[in-house]
Amino acid sequence: MTQSQTTVLYDGGCPLCSREINHYRRLAGERPIEWLDVTQPGADIGRFGLNREEALKLFHVIDSTGTMHVGASAFIALWAELPRYRWLAGLCRSLGLVPLLEVIYVRFAGWHFRRRCRDGACSIPEDASAP
Repeated sequence: MTQSQTTVLYDGGCPLCSREINHYRRLAGERPIEWLDVTQPGADIGRFGLNREEALKLFHVIDSTGTMHVGASAFIALWAELPRYRWLAGLCRSLGLVPLLEVIYVRFAGWHFRRRCRDGACSIPEDASAP
């Protein structure tokens, strides 16, 4: 899959996630980034080979080359696109922090997903075009 822009899949029903994404959106300005709220019924996440549950479980970023980044790597891929965060992405990569960040993120994401499912986010009907 090749595309011309970065695509960020996020949980728009999560207040914490929405605040963080809104912060990133302000920093991104006019950069070609698609911000796709996976909780919206019309969100076309099937084009990435994901269903809503998979998209809600972990953070996903598809870069401009079509490479999908998941979890902590997705944050680093997004940070690399943002002016105030590029240095942080480079630092995490150069210090080899990605595996540690991944362990921390996966633990948080599991807790978050269970909580969101209890709140009903996992029962949102899938779009008919999703896999």
